[in-house]
Amino acid sequence: MLQSFNTTGIGSLPHKEPEEACRIVFESVDIPFWPQLPHRSFLELMVTQYSEGFPFVRIEGEDIYVENADEEAITSFYEAIASNKGFPISEKYAAGLYTFIDILKQKKGGKLRAIKGHVTGPLTFTLSLTNTQKRPIFFDEELRELAFELLKGKVRWQIDILRPYADKVLIFIDEPILSALGTSSYIGVDMTEASRLLKGLVSHIKDSGAIAGIHCCSKGDWNLVLSSGPDIFSFDAYFFWDSLSIYPEEIKEFLNNNGYIAWGIVPTTEAIKNVTLQGLREQLERGLSSVERLGISAKKLTRHSLLTPSCGTGSMQIEDAVRVFSLLRDLRDSYVRY
Repeated sequence: MLQSFNTTGIGSLPHKEPEEACRIVFESVDIPFWPQLPHRSFLELMVTQYSEGFPFVRIEGEDIYVENADEEAITSFYEAIASNKGFPISEKYAAGLYTFIDILKQKKGGKLRAIKGHVTGPLTFTLSLTNTQKRPIFFDEELRELAFELLKGKVRWQIDILRPYADKVLIFIDEPILSALGTSSYIGVDMTEASRLLKGLVSHIKDSGAIAGIHCCSKGDWNLVLSSGPDIFSFDAYFFWDSLSIYPEEIKEFLNNNGYIAWGIVPTTEAIKNVTLQGLREQLERGLSSVERLGISAKKLTRHSLLTPSCGTGSMQIEDAVRVFSLLRDLRDSYVRY
């Protein structure tokens, strides 16, 4: 399906100009992804970007919230869901996506092997988006379900517009909030419901003919992630490479069922200023060795490993983000383990 140590990115870049961001993408990774540009506009932040089309959302300056929904708005939204056309992301909300598509249209030589899109996960979306009383909409059963349908529509629309340009479309579900579940901030979250939402979106991606990934940029409940059935498990392997050993049976089952680990081995923090290619190779070795000790053969693990930055680079300085992708490319080119 994918090749050993293929590279891709998580999503965001710090650029304001979509052309420059796309240039970095196409020059740096094996699996191109459309760049989210949060510095360009508040509309491109990870929650706001996928809120378009949700009739209950209001955006005022750099504030986004959900107001009380009237029955007419709810009925209209259900009708939009029933149409099965998906929910588009306009150029105002995703300039990088439209520039990305324009470049793909001009490319010669047939389809790419794979390209990547992304969507904010249902947990991060519904626990970050609040009502007028600052209560997350996750805790409103109807709004939670409608938001889930919105995200499914965003996925379906992305797959449809990306499919003409590649043999395989990857969609990563970005769930940074996973690392906070179980803390005092989210003590009321029903984990059964959290699991249902993740499984549901993963299944929707697969049923729509794409490859499903789940990304979390910190330490999380990997059992919750892996039991959701993704094809790709993406995590911060620079700082949390040893976290996989806590879930030996889950990791073995995942890999034995042809799952892929996307090793987020190039840090997207201030650490990027001091890392070296050799240091990244050593860190990757530690992570790979820790999984091999669980009983996974080196050959299988190599075949089922991808390389990425540890998270999006949208919060970085441009020169640091460029270094992230330069090191990622160099690591792929120089790392020959077998």
